Amino acid sequence: MQYNYSLQPFNTFGIDVKAKYFASFSDIPELKANLAAFPDEPLLILGGGSNMLFTQDFNGLVLRNEIRGIEQVDHDDQHVLIKAGAGENWHTFVQHCLAHNWAGLENLSLIPGSVGASPMQNIGAYGVEVKDVFHELSAYHIASGEIHTFNKEQCQFGYRESVFKRAFKNQYIITDVTFALSKNPELKTSYGAIQQELATRGITKPQIRDISEAVIAIRQSKLPDPILLGNAGSFFKNPVIALDEFKTIQAKYPDVSHYVVSDTEIKLAAGWLIEKAGLKGFRQGSCGVHAKQALVLVNYGGSQGQQILDLSTHIIQTIQSQFGVTLEREVNIIPSHESIL
Repeated sequence: MQYNYSLQPFNTFGIDVKAKYFASFSDIPELKANLAAFPDEPLLILGGGSNMLFTQDFNGLVLRNEIRGIEQVDHDDQHVLIKAGAGENWHTFVQHCLAHNWAGLENLSLIPGSVGASPMQNIGAYGVEVKDVFHELSAYHIASGEIHTFNKEQCQFGYRESVFKRAFKNQYIITDVTFALSKNPELKTSYGAIQQELATRGITKPQIRDISEAVIAIRQSKLPDPILLGNAGSFFKNPVIALDEFKTIQAKYPDVSHYVVSDTEIKLAAGWLIEKAGLKGFRQGSCGVHAKQALVLVNYGGSQGQQILDLSTHIIQTIQSQFGVTLEREVNIIPSHESIL
């Protein structure tokens, strides 16, 4: 157990805040022992620290999930069930599955973070979401000390959402996740620039490894490496609006980037809105909007979390004023600011 411990190495924004108490756990008994030592302290579970913004020191107990292990638990002619510890690095896990020719995760290559965070956020990229390959997860119920199992329906997946971000927020600690992967790949190449990247590489009959490498190249071309430039990936969700609202915006901006969700709803590209508002590359002190990807806010060095939060508020207000659309933060603000804009 560490005291007054810096969390700078454990969040991809590189914010220098401290935890009152800090420890890691690699199995359930160790988790229980740490929780029992400080039963009345506010609790924060850390995975890869890739989807959070610290705005101040954490006056409580921070536990880093380091439960490891990858195993095949079942299979048939078509599918294989792969269980991974919640503390496994996500990209390392994806690469492990690719090495065994288990398909389904290739479009989710190079997403920062841990396996345990993947269902919590229902992470997604290039036309695939975790819910598409999810089988079940195990989670430690903090109040009872029991391990509960959740299937796909019980997780209530939504766009970057799950029951663990809503009804069960702060009630469970995910310990492992099981994925249903395919032995016979159904490649998804129509989203984003995957087909273009494959063509550039001269690949006409791609395998899952080719898809993964194309996704990695695309991400590296426009997303900053958090090791070199602090960031948390996409800071905002793509807003979903009513069809009539969309038509009003489209009348003024015919080139508005959008995706049809249903007969009545349209999803807008938040990055397009931010860029159209002239904020791509915008800098405010030691933080700013990335010059190559408007969805990404970056810490140029020495920025405080509150400064980045203030920048995000400025962006939200600007988009609301110009387009009448309210952006929602995808990144978790720590400590929670329930009343922030």
